[in-house]
Amino acid sequence: MITTILDEMLKPATDHMPVAFAEKILGLRADETLRSKLDILRAKANLGTLTSEEDSEYKEIVEAIDIISMLQLKAQQVVGSE
Repeated sequence: MITTILDEMLKPATDHMPVAFAEKILGLRADETLRSKLDILRAKANLGTLTSEEDSEYKEIVEAIDIISMLQLKAQQVVGSE
């Protein structure tokens, strides 16, 4: 499972995450432009109409979301243990 692999790869950095940094990670949000782009790409993906360039962009965004989500999970654990 990718989450387990990502979790293990991030473990050395996230095990010692400072609280101030964790709070910044928890505040990360996509701006309106990126959210709109993601909505368009998601709809096209669901319809099977993505171009190869759009498919690459969509996958890149989804991968970034996965990484940020994992970091936010770790950050929540740091802030919650404070």
